[in-house]
Amino acid sequence: MTLPGIDHPGLVAWMGRNVPEVGGPLTVSLISGGRSNLTYLVEAAGRRLVLRRPPLGHVLPTAHDMRREWRVISALAPTPVPVPEPVAFCGDESVIGAPFYLMGYVEGTAVRTREELGHPTEQRTRRLSERLAEVLAAIHAVDYREVGLGDFGRPEGYLARQLDRWCQQWERSKMADLPEYDRLVARLRERLPARSAGTLVHGDYRLDNTLVTLEDLEIRAVVDWEMSTLGDPLADLGLTLTYWYDRGDEERAGIPVAGDVTLTPGFMTSAEFAGHYAKASGRDISDLGFYVAFGNFKLAVIVEGIHARFRQGKTVGEGFDHIGSAVPTLISRAHRMLDQP
Repeated sequence: MTLPGIDHPGLVAWMGRNVPEVGGPLTVSLISGGRSNLTYLVEAAGRRLVLRRPPLGHVLPTAHDMRREWRVISALAPTPVPVPEPVAFCGDESVIGAPFYLMGYVEGTAVRTREELGHPTEQRTRRLSERLAEVLAAIHAVDYREVGLGDFGRPEGYLARQLDRWCQQWERSKMADLPEYDRLVARLRERLPARSAGTLVHGDYRLDNTLVTLEDLEIRAVVDWEMSTLGDPLADLGLTLTYWYDRGDEERAGIPVAGDVTLTPGFMTSAEFAGHYAKASGRDISDLGFYVAFGNFKLAVIVEGIHARFRQGKTVGEGFDHIGSAVPTLISRAHRMLDQP
């Protein structure tokens, strides 16, 4: 059976030339795909690897840059930030139809739901949520110049550029005009901070973009670095909290792009998570409402892009039928965050 996004003979030949110590791929299977970059398990003669490539169709300019993702995990490999081992990069689209890279397989689960987490003690679950905040703080503490990422982005003016970039993505992806979206963009532009810190940012940080060993609830690796750059660290925190599901937040149930794992007994609330991050990082989070609003805006644009790919029949996997309905909800939540004093 042909596997979408993989030219198996091309991959066999390329691996034979570039990673001969691993051996050729015996089998290739899809781990996840459709919403973001496609991820495959490559069972080779010598070891198990993971292959990452862009999604099929409707790939927006500057999005899904495999070389950037490869570069950042290579830079972070010797730091305290847990990442998979970088193995090899291929920028030749003729090999499998798109640029891709190989990384070491990490034992762990990208946990999205309470069911996937199982039934740990509340003490262990709380510790996992604390570690999630501490690893985010560790990412922001990396001396990006020292690890060779000094030219990885431009921290100054990051939020203004992000706002412009995601507005452009919206115009390319939107399935309908939404007046509340236009009003939100105007409000965000008015509230942009005059100055902000500059660090390495992940760009899409949440628990299911880490790999967790379920036996001990340890974070073994942070993955999905496709939107990483240099910018405002509180933008990472705001987006993480956009995904968070607090008890009693019934509206959040209508946002299908993030699971309900934070409802597991013992998990910190969003406010507790933000407080723990502030303690671990030493950062002032007094303007957090703006950053959570910005996170909802960004996620609304991402979801609209996924919706567009689904309508084109270019998603891989299931669960996209009603994803477009989350967009107005995210925009409304962003307005409410900006309404808070």
